Amino acid sequence: MRITDLLKKEGIDLQGKSASKSETIDNLVELMDATGNLNDKEGYKKAVVAREEQGTTGIGEGIAIPHGKTSAVKEAGLAVMVSKEGTDYESMDGQPAHLLFAIAVPDNSDDTHLELLSRLSMMLMDEEFRQKLINATDKDEFLKLIDQKETEKFG
Repeated sequence: MRITDLLKKEGIDLQGKSASKSETIDNLVELMDATGNLNDKEGYKKAVVAREEQGTTGIGEGIAIPHGKTSAVKEAGLAVMVSKEGTDYESMDGQPAHLLFAIAVPDNSDDTHLELLSRLSMMLMDEEFRQKLINATDKDEFLKLIDQKETEKFG
């Protein structure tokens, strides 16, 4: 499973606005809903919020990877929001998040979300790559950057 297989253009916002963590989650849930991967938008949001209550998914370095594993999800998917000015996501390092990748996986799925978290985290450790994503001018460029990096890292 490749990230680009799970990331649809409808689920990408390259002009995300700076907002509160709660508003940012709302925006990501809307993006995920636009992909058609949810059968219950509110159920997915509840799963994401419940996961955040266990500890922030704002991992630092300008990255947040909120996720929900719930029956509210029809099929695994990703949504992404780029916030050029950054949004307060209560990240572990106290810095604003610029790249926010939301993961949605069905309740009955195996460890798909863990594999996605691992792949994204490994790819996003590269600061130059993060900057290219933040500065992508359109969704096609963004997807091409992800595809190239994923191929470079994982074949």
